[in-house]
Amino acid sequence: MLDATRETLAELGWGGLTMGHVATRAGVAKTTLYRRWPSKNELVVDAVASLFDELVMPDLGSLRADIEAVVTQFADLLARPESQAALLALFAEGTRDRQLRRRIREAIVDPQKRLVRQGRAAAQTRGELAPDGDETTAREEIDIIFDTIAGTVEHRVLVSGEPITPEWTRRFTGLLLGPFPSLLGG
Repeated sequence: MLDATRETLAELGWGGLTMGHVATRAGVAKTTLYRRWPSKNELVVDAVASLFDELVMPDLGSLRADIEAVVTQFADLLARPESQAALLALFAEGTRDRQLRRRIREAIVDPQKRLVRQGRAAAQTRGELAPDGDETTAREEIDIIFDTIAGTVEHRVLVSGEPITPEWTRRFTGLLLGPFPSLLGG
């Protein structure tokens, strides 16, 4: 049903998508959808959120390698036509609907911050980053790191339409880690 939602959204756009279209494509009754998702907004948010379940924070032995791997995974996810259509439609609709924007944050954005927390914890365990001073500062830094990485990759792929190449990923990671020269191999 979630695949059918993304496919229908990519084909018909936000305005054209109905629960009936999704039900037909998924081969289920509309009542089946409505039992699980009370509205189109909820269905689309869950369909988009499920895309991000495949992202993982590897532990490749260095913060640089870990960041490069996650950026590559995220860029590959965003390069899929159904991902692009679903995210762009959801973000556009979220600008007009405060409740939807809250659901996007709760179901998509906040859960993905786990990747930053995991990468940060692994780098701290390896001695690449100092331990967190306090919870509030750590939370704020995690938000900034997430926004920087997600915002940059989303802008490049979804707004600019530019590719994320291995060279671009290396340069981006170098700029991101710039304040930490020892992590850059120099």
